Amino acid sequence: MRALFIAVAGLLLVAGSARADVWSYTDGDGVVHFTNVKPAGKGKKKWKRVMRTAATGKAAAKRGSCDRCDVVPATDDSRDRFARYDEYIAEAAELYQIPESLIRAVIKVESDYDPRVVSSKGARGLMQLMPAAASDMRVDEVHDPRENILGGVRYLRILANKFDGDLVLTIAAYHSGAGKVSRYNEVPPFPRVQKYVRMVLKRYYQYRDAVGK
Repeated sequence: MRALFIAVAGLLLVAGSARADVWSYTDGDGVVHFTNVKPAGKGKKKWKRVMRTAATGKAAAKRGSCDRCDVVPATDDSRDRFARYDEYIAEAAELYQIPESLIRAVIKVESDYDPRVVSSKGARGLMQLMPAAASDMRVDEVHDPRENILGGVRYLRILANKFDGDLVLTIAAYHSGAGKVSRYNEVPPFPRVQKYVRMVLKRYYQYRDAVGK
């Protein structure tokens, strides 16, 4: 039910007026709230702007763009979220023989351990699965943490097999697709992809050095 609500809310947000700023926050029950009225008062800090007013010319250049902002951003900042999915991560790591540290690194970079995240491109959940990938990986409830993790790790396993276990190429393909990595036979020469690979590798080595797996 929660996943359905988020999906509908995301559609409403995209279909809304391009001229209105939009703020969002998720309450303790996991319900996502949106408003086009700038929050004020004591509770304003819980709101995060997820869509900026469209502008053109000098105004747009000055204020910047938020084209890639998540439709539903990560808002869970509780410390226990980092251990909340340990059982599912261990299960997926064992089943698909992917290091737990890599799984944790991908989850951290993709969603910051918030299963409700929806990207501007439509990727969803902890491991940010696109609809086609979720279908291919047999994920029915993409916002369900266990299903999302198992589906994402299964995809990592497929990519690792395709690229002969090359960690860097596997990470690059998870972000940009196997086709682009195969085309270049290396990390595609796009700043966003290269930045993603660096971020995941940094987290991977941190987690691996901390826990040894």
